This record gives sequence, structure tokens and C-alpha cells, in this order.
Amino acid sequence: MGKYLVTGGAGYVGSVVAAHLLEAGHSVTVLDDLSTGFAAGVPDGAEFVRGRIQDAAEVLDPSFDGVLHFAASSQVGESVADPEKYWRNNVAGSLELVTAMRKAGVGTLVFSSTAAVYGEPEEVPIKETARTSPTNTYGATKLAVDHLITSEATAHGLAAVSLRYFNVAGAYGRFGERHEPESHLIPLVFQAALGQRPDIAVFGDDYPTPDGTCVRDYIHIADLARAHLLALAAAKPGEHLICNLGNGTGFSVREVIESVKRVTGREIPVRTAGRRPGDPAVLVAAADRAREALGWTPERPELDRIVADAWEFTLAHRA
Repeated sequence: MGKYLVTGGAGYVGSVVAAHLLEAGHSVTVLDDLSTGFAAGVPDGAEFVRGRIQDAAEVLDPSFDGVLHFAASSQVGESVADPEKYWRNNVAGSLELVTAMRKAGVGTLVFSSTAAVYGEPEEVPIKETARTSPTNTYGATKLAVDHLITSEATAHGLAAVSLRYFNVAGAYGRFGERHEPESHLIPLVFQAALGQRPDIAVFGDDYPTPDGTCVRDYIHIADLARAHLLALAAAKPGEHLICNLGNGTGFSVREVIESVKRVTGREIPVRTAGRRPGDPAVLVAAADRAREALGWTPERPELDRIVADAWEFTLAHRA
């Protein structure tokens, strides 16, 4: 069994991946400054080090087999308003991390990238060969880190896999989605169902989609976590493998709202608003490469299953 550092392992995705690593028998150290993560999100059995990604050099040593990197600022709107924060945290921080890995002799990296690197898609589903043209600073910094990783693999033999995905949802036991402020659709619809907000806004109902609302690719957090473990096994020295992750089909905003209605048995007040600038009609990832290179396929693709697991977590952890 291996020993792994999980940066950002107190956050939503990082905590679930850390839990999967532990369940597989691996040793896990979580490095997180808790700026957006939660101490309660660190799985039992993991060593916890409170610190920033720039502190990785103080944690890493040759006993580690690899790093799974989730420590990043990830709010699109904030990235546009405060780009310096994103270049500093996401890019400069990742440079510090790969430098620390090289000095410690740790040669395997799995990076949590994003399909935001593609920007406005020219065709869907989006393949890894699609043109990369991010429309915000968040996507730009993630793409920059992907380029950094490619350079490290070429120059120093790093074995690396970047996983690009869109909308992660659902929950895994006591690990689920908690953001302040919340910006993701499913938790926002839950807030409307619980009466914590007056309604849920649908931004645009005149898109060229079956019901007029935007279509997005949702992936269950447990499926996503499993892909990271498969990526560790697939990483090869001197290579940087990039894989999209997704269900391959998307769900519209109205389909998500209807799913929440079915799962919760509650009415959801809906308000139609104007389109948001830069919102593509359809964002769906092609996951053929993940199937071929990682042996990965989603095991929980049903929207109601994703929503039901997230709802159970929400009920258990609401204030």
C-alpha cells in the first residue's frame, strides 16, 4: 500500500478522495489551511497538517509515493474580481508543490483540473483534443498548471495525470458539499426546498436545448474519487495524461429542479431570470479516454441518485 499527500483534503472533493484512499488501505496525510475546507471533513485515520500548499516542502519526504492536488481557489466570479489571488494560490502554489516534490523525490502527481479550461465549446461532448480557451481567470490558472505539469513530466520524469471535470455533486457518507457562499445548483435548489431562500432562479429559458435551459454534465462525487485512485495506478514516469471525466450526457437546469422535487417531495419556487453572460447552452464532457486509459466508467450516473445522496447529507448537516 502507498503513502499519499492530499492537498486540500479537508474540502469537498479532497475529503472524499482521501476517504477512498484510506478505505483502499493507503496511508494519507491531508494538507489544508481550512480557508474553504472544514476540519470535520478530514477522514478518520488521516494525518492532518494545517497549512498552505506552500508548506508542502515541510511535509513531503521520500517516504511518500505521490501527491493528489486539490488545493486551489475555485470560484469563477471571485477569480474575475480578484485574479491576483488565483494566480498566487493556484499557479504559484502549484509551482511550489512540484518543486517540493522534486526535491523530496516524490514522482507521482494526480491533479484536480477542470473542464473550464476549454471555455466556450466548439463542439459537444468536449474531448481532450478540443481547443483550450478559458473565459475566466479560474480556468486560465488551471490550464497554466496543466502546462506546468507537462513541463515537469518532460524535464524531470514526473508521472502525472490531470482530471478535468465539470459539475461534481452528491455525497459520500458524512462527506458532502458545503460552500460559503454557495454557488452550485443542487445545493441552491435544496435551500429553496428548505425555505432558506425564496426561490431558485433559472437564468435563461430560451437556449437551444430540449427545455430551453442550460445543460450541464453532473458526476457523482464517489465516481470522481474512484477515478483519482485509478489515475494513481495509470500514471507513468515522464508522461502527463489528461482525461475528462463526465457522465457523457447532461441534465438541464429544469431537470435538476424536477429531480429535487421527486427526491425531497417538496415544492420548489422557481423564478425565470435573464441569461448570464458567457453561459454556454451545453457543457458535456466526453470520457472515452478515461474509459480507455484508466478503466473508469461512472457507476452512479443517475441524476436522482446523485440528488438523493446530496439531500441525505444536507438533512444530516443543516444548522
